[in-house]
Amino acid sequence: MSSRNSIRQGIYQSRVVRRVARWLDAIPHPVIACEIAPDYVAAARWARSGVALDSYAVEPLPPGSIFPTAAESNLINADEVRSAVGRVFSRVQAKDEEVALLVPDAVIRVFVLHFDVFPRKNDEAIPMLRWRLKKSVPFEAEETLISYMRQSPKENGVDIVTGLARLRIVREYETLIESLGMSPGVVMSSTLAALPLLSDGKPSLLARVAGTTLTTAIVREGVLCGYRCITLPADVPHLTPQALLDEVYPLAAYYQDSWSEGIAQVHLAGLAHRTAEFIGPLERELRCPVGHLLTAAEAEGRIREDVRPLVDRGLEALIGWTMNRGA
Repeated sequence: MSSRNSIRQGIYQSRVVRRVARWLDAIPHPVIACEIAPDYVAAARWARSGVALDSYAVEPLPPGSIFPTAAESNLINADEVRSAVGRVFSRVQAKDEEVALLVPDAVIRVFVLHFDVFPRKNDEAIPMLRWRLKKSVPFEAEETLISYMRQSPKENGVDIVTGLARLRIVREYETLIESLGMSPGVVMSSTLAALPLLSDGKPSLLARVAGTTLTTAIVREGVLCGYRCITLPADVPHLTPQALLDEVYPLAAYYQDSWSEGIAQVHLAGLAHRTAEFIGPLERELRCPVGHLLTAAEAEGRIREDVRPLVDRGLEALIGWTMNRGA
């Protein structure tokens, strides 16, 4: 499968968003998924006869092995990353198979765009999106892979969820996977893979930290209302609650202004044992319940017992992909 097709099929295969918008292409569901994160790689295999988790593996990466960015080379120490991915593939007995590849959020730029009128034909839609976003990405249009979907707007017109990625950066990850004898059938950012963990019956904000990347997303009744990915001033061990709040607040304020209502709940991911330190300050400022993403999903009965090992390791992207496979 070509890079262009894989990213188009993979960027937004989220059950949350799919409630109100149908994908242009059928969803491939590889039985193996691999997440490449700034500080680890992980892989999981599901049973071919169903959706139950069969095996999983996690390998740490040396600091600085990956520098997630949309514009420049990501694999600073490609040999270390390749070795780690090879080890997790070996442990889940992955060989000559298709894989769902979950990449760092910074690789794929996500926008929620509003149009009064939007063309139905793909060959008309893509040029319009390229023109609209030409000043929003640090690379040339001809290097850009674009994926998009329609979703219900707040008012008249149409909202288009759009993902952009630089071809050579996506190929950097795909080539690594291919060098190990695997075929990347789906390419997707990690936080978008985790979105099915959100309870979206009321406005929910996800704040997920990976290395020094913070991704915030707001989902309401199946609609992706906002998305923001930025670089934090510090990594998790050195991050302060105020620094996180300073970056979460703009998206929450944008939602309140745009939708005339506040966020109803906030879920945190990626803060590990420090999560409790952030709950109080965020609750006071955002005036809504704040909790751990996986804890909330478990309490609501949305995580199957067979994926408990993934919960224990905090692998929310792989868990979200599990839910996507079972949709």
